[in-house]
Amino acid sequence: MAVPVYVPVWPARQHTTKAYAALEPEVRVGTVPLWNLPKTTDLLPDAWAAMYRRLVSKVHAVHEDSPGWIDAPFIAYDQIRTVAKAIDDHCSRDLLRPVTGPERHPRQQAFAVGTARKHRCGLGIRVTVPDTWDERADGVVDGVVSLLRRLRRTAAADLLLDMAGVPGDRPDAGEEARRALAALLPLASWRTTAVLGGGFPRLKAEMLASGTYVAPRPDWTMWHTVRSGNGRGPGPLGYGDYGVQPVSALERRPGTDRDSGRSKGPYWGALCYTTEHTFVASRMLTRGSGNRVALNRASARRIVGLPGFRRAGAAAAERWYLCCAGGPDTSGKGTGTPEKWLWAGNVQHATFVVRSLGGAR
Repeated sequence: MAVPVYVPVWPARQHTTKAYAALEPEVRVGTVPLWNLPKTTDLLPDAWAAMYRRLVSKVHAVHEDSPGWIDAPFIAYDQIRTVAKAIDDHCSRDLLRPVTGPERHPRQQAFAVGTARKHRCGLGIRVTVPDTWDERADGVVDGVVSLLRRLRRTAAADLLLDMAGVPGDRPDAGEEARRALAALLPLASWRTTAVLGGGFPRLKAEMLASGTYVAPRPDWTMWHTVRSGNGRGPGPLGYGDYGVQPVSALERRPGTDRDSGRSKGPYWGALCYTTEHTFVASRMLTRGSGNRVALNRASARRIVGLPGFRRAGAAAAERWYLCCAGGPDTSGKGTGTPEKWLWAGNVQHATFVVRSLGGAR
């Protein structure tokens, strides 16, 4: 039986491109990222144009022999042509695939379809359902049909059903996804079909007051709800999530604070770990004197002491956690930075998900 792909919905950032590059080969085979370019509306034209070209180039560089999608869901009208050209320049050999959606600006749709046809790399059609499906079904289906007609069968199409944020208080997300798939699956012979959703919580300082915060994985639960339904059509149903960051992280420009947009980040961060049913976040301090190093190493020890912690052979992330936890309290070497913590979180998460799906041994 074919194994479903894992689709991490990642921001096009250094920590995620490095995480993807660090995956074991057998894990990379089962991982097809959906890269997202951030908002840059606060930058001057020359600055944002250079940033987008640089980010697309970095994403392309890590796709030596494996496919992925690249999207720009937040760009303004006057940015469409520049960003579309940057993507077109790097969509080749069926490795990077452009993305559009039924609610995107017609100009962006035209560029994405044109790139898919030109390079025959295929088109990712991202249908976002942030609330309920029934209210939006007619217009969305018509929009998807229009995109498929414009492809003219010259390129494959991938259905990326993005349920966006799937917190614990959205228990009907699985049923909404089922209804959406029932309407969308018959429209085409999809090359890939995946259901995506973000279940990782938006952490706040008070949530980590005790040192550790544990949350369920509602995105994983949602996918199992959908998978257990009938009428999904041929082929495996891919699973996607937003890794160890909340959905809102996609919009943030590299170099900005997670909440305020300031270049200087908060005094705290977190080490994240994924178990079968939960996300675990353990508080780390980004600055300050005194016992910061000791506190950060103790945080790493809380991670490696989890009953579900996978030992050093599981992934590069586990090896890093163990080294961080076992280092001396007199030196901060090896305790990392917020970027390193996100790197480790995404490496362990992607590895665990792919192996849970049966895509690596």
